[in-house]
Amino acid sequence: MIPDDTVERVRDHADIVAVIGEHVKLKRVGNGYRGPCPFHQGKDPNFAVSPRGGYVCFVCHEKGDVFSFVQKRLGLSFVEAVKYVGEKSGVEVKEVSRDRDAGPDPREKFWEINAAAEDFFVETLWGNEAAGPAREYLAKRQLIREVANRFGLGFAPRDPAALRAHLATLGFDDARQIEAGLLVVREEENEPRARFRNRLMFPIFDSQNRAIAFGGRVIGEGEPKYLNSAESPVFVKGATLYGLNWAKNALRRDDRALLVEGYFVCIRLVAAGVESTVAPLGTALTEPQAELIRKYKKTLFLLYDSDKAGLKATFRAGDILLRQGMKVHVVTLPEGDDPDSFVQKQGREKLEAQLAQAIDVFERKIQILQRGGWFGDLRRKRVALDRLFPTIRAASDQITRELYVARAAEVVGVREDVLLRELQEGRNRTQKAPVTASNRGPQVPSGSDERRTSYQSSGFRAERELVRVLLHRRQFADTIRQRVSGDRFRDARLSQIFTRLIAAPEEGIEALVMQLDDAAV
Repeated sequence: MIPDDTVERVRDHADIVAVIGEHVKLKRVGNGYRGPCPFHQGKDPNFAVSPRGGYVCFVCHEKGDVFSFVQKRLGLSFVEAVKYVGEKSGVEVKEVSRDRDAGPDPREKFWEINAAAEDFFVETLWGNEAAGPAREYLAKRQLIREVANRFGLGFAPRDPAALRAHLATLGFDDARQIEAGLLVVREEENEPRARFRNRLMFPIFDSQNRAIAFGGRVIGEGEPKYLNSAESPVFVKGATLYGLNWAKNALRRDDRALLVEGYFVCIRLVAAGVESTVAPLGTALTEPQAELIRKYKKTLFLLYDSDKAGLKATFRAGDILLRQGMKVHVVTLPEGDDPDSFVQKQGREKLEAQLAQAIDVFERKIQILQRGGWFGDLRRKRVALDRLFPTIRAASDQITRELYVARAAEVVGVREDVLLRELQEGRNRTQKAPVTASNRGPQVPSGSDERRTSYQSSGFRAERELVRVLLHRRQFADTIRQRVSGDRFRDARLSQIFTRLIAAPEEGIEALVMQLDDAAV
């Protein structure tokens, strides 16, 4: 047998138009493709293929998905069809032996209880008086009931026993609710209580539309503002994208993916018709999430807020995506607008116009530096380069990296070979491992070795203390600059922080952190 996850992965990656196009002469008509039906040997274009993943003949009424087409056209079994399509789509398909006594998939118990909890949250949102503030909040966000129901929004009541009691009537005991993370037991308490209380609930689905977790936004005062389910056999937060279940068909159809910051923005865009939209789960984008996006599309648009925090998140996400070899563009909305409010007021058409004006993530960095006057004098040019280097290093695509180097050389006025040498030297400095007892190798006790170890330890402490003083006493930057240079530091991370501090002593701590490499933060 072929595992269900593998079948879905093949289905998600398959280009049904390309597969069928090898057997039927197709022509684009509107959003789909038409051709003569291969099943009743028709000559007219009555056979329609949708990039979303299906086909139908309007004469003989044959219809199905990419697997059924291959089965019927080539006379293959289902397993053979999945292997055939997998080979065409670049997905490895391996059969596994099935133990007849193994029983159902052990993950089914999580999908089942999460689905029951989702129903409870939805019913509570619209039928419970205590959910009034949540309904008012949705009205304030101009999210109508029809849209809320489409995305399964619900409400977790303040009563810590309400969900527990409801699920118990359906046969889900405490042990199963605790295992699913819907109940928690605190050390100081004997009775389990609901993990989510007084929160607007967002069900999180896998690519097959199965509820695997929840995200809850507190209504009124309370911390944390957003709370996610604990990780489980069906849910890994850092490897899950919100909205992928709604976006996967659009990702096959469109020539792009959009990444936004949160649940509400994702819902707003998908509801407006921009379906190829996904979001991380309330935290910064992770490498596994970037890998997941890349399986569907290699061109991505970042649509984040344009404030300082949004820009920091934009460039961090951009570097992660560039390391995956993706093409990354940044969408900049008019001042005063965020993605949610812009789409709410302007709609899909205006957003598409903004997407058409998106620029490469590296060009966006240069744009911000230019507007801030960072290319105006030699000292600030040096700092500007240091801010551009992390993105250049992140570009795993060789052509993209060379284009970035050429662009940086152009705006700063430095030869490309000099920049390439500095990039390489900087990488070497960063990759140097600190000397520790575990990697120093066998030691011969001697006075010279003891002195060397003592010097290394005291030298690091001195560098760290100097950076600490500069962080709190920026007025000493000019004096220190005349006596110490960053290239004298032994620790590459401290060297990077020190260099930026003396180059831009007036810069705030948030701006400083935003530009540091991840290793130095």
